[in-house]
Amino acid sequence: MAKNMFIIKGNLCAERVRLARALQKPPITQEELAQKIQLMGVEDMTKLIISRIEKNQRHVCDAELRVLAKALGVTMEWLVGDADEQDYGQR
Repeated sequence: MAKNMFIIKGNLCAERVRLARALQKPPITQEELAQKIQLMGVEDMTKLIISRIEKNQRHVCDAELRVLAKALGVTMEWLVGDADEQDYGQR
């Protein structure tokens, strides 16, 4: 029997990534977010990866969390739910 190497199933930022995309002015698609991140130098971030993150089907490493927060204009704390929703965009 294979042992799961992760203690927590999924990730902490799934809902907030989706919410942050929707709160952009104008809202952005997963494809647009992936392109924005690619322009920041993370070339292997794709729409499929964004989709899997938002569906809680893929873990997010700390470096990815940092780049997601930067691309969305939010703090990493907000992205993982450690800051209240009214703190959106307080970076």
